[in-house]
Amino acid sequence: MNKLASRRAFLRGAPLREDRTAIIPPGADQDHFFELCVQCNDCISACPEHIITFDRQGWPVVSLEASPCTFCGACAEACTTGALKPENLSDWPWRAHVTAGCLSMNGVSCRVCQDVCDSNAIGFKLLLGGRSEPAVDQEACTGCGACASACPANTIRFERHEILPQESLQ
Repeated sequence: MNKLASRRAFLRGAPLREDRTAIIPPGADQDHFFELCVQCNDCISACPEHIITFDRQGWPVVSLEASPCTFCGACAEACTTGALKPENLSDWPWRAHVTAGCLSMNGVSCRVCQDVCDSNAIGFKLLLGGRSEPAVDQEACTGCGACASACPANTIRFERHEILPQESLQ
């Protein structure tokens, strides 16, 4: 885990970034992002989907609840520090995970996440009692967030998934 803080954060006395659950923008140099990012706002301004914001410590983070990421690369192209790079767009390590509050898992017929998933990464397994359990194919999931932004129960979260070279986005 990277324990280095940006110079700006260090000079402000900000704590070191330890939160590996925060979704940093696509194209991030996963090993050196917090060293290279100067919290300049360029990636936030460039994002046409308006899904990049600042967290409490001033770092850019992605929120997929309102809108999916199209992986257009505008944020990476706008970055002048090297913290985000267009050639790193395929290294997006986030994959969808459905939590227990899912309507289908609780007997309510809903498959919105499956309907909006362009990569067909979400399927449902029928269970007893009129319930069905969503299953996310981690290899097919791109982590775009279309499912999360469409979920009426807000039960889709994203977890870091180690990307193998053959799994990168095309």
